[in-house]
Amino acid sequence: MSGATIGSGASGRDAGGAGAGGRPRVLGLTGSIGMGKSATAGMFSARGVPVHDADAAVHALYGPGGAAAAAIGQAFPGTLAPDGSVDRGALRAVVLGHPERLARLEALVHPLVQEAARAFLLRHAQAPLVLLDIPLLYETGGEGRCDAVLVVTAPPEIQRARVLARPGMTEAAFAAIRAKQMPDAEKRARADFVIDTSLGFAHAEAEVERIIAALGAGPRCG
Repeated sequence: MSGATIGSGASGRDAGGAGAGGRPRVLGLTGSIGMGKSATAGMFSARGVPVHDADAAVHALYGPGGAAAAAIGQAFPGTLAPDGSVDRGALRAVVLGHPERLARLEALVHPLVQEAARAFLLRHAQAPLVLLDIPLLYETGGEGRCDAVLVVTAPPEIQRARVLARPGMTEAAFAAIRAKQMPDAEKRARADFVIDTSLGFAHAEAEVERIIAALGAGPRCG
């Protein structure tokens, strides 16, 4: 892949111009594990684009007093730490390999994550462009709230090396995560924009600037 591709996407969304009714343009950012979502989101943030990090929202929901913690502890006994936060390792052990338990967990958490995204959009209603960084954007139907979607990608061998370099990551865990995610090729086919992050930071930054310009919101640094 030579870089960012720009088009109408499989959904037929118009990838340019201002948001409807004066609201911000909403760009969804997604990609499989190890593809460079966090680094790419940081590039948008550095250029003044408000970023909603769905993973960070989940961490807050799982933290002490978080909106999801008590419900998870009730549904899955033994998964709370002494401070009332979710013990993510214990929760992973409970749901890994049990699709029905995972579905129950997602039914608890996803509505809360969606509410956090709605609150973010309200806070930034005057911004020209906002970014929703959501790992399972397509898998959860989240593209419906986006004006355009950016998918980050990388060759499989680079993806694998990145993921297995993470502390505590195993081949089994990597395989389980990939099994939950839409194949990279399908994501790329559905996207309005695609960035190959294996081509380096300078390339990715240039493509981020192109996408911001294409969506009608120039850089707003500072």
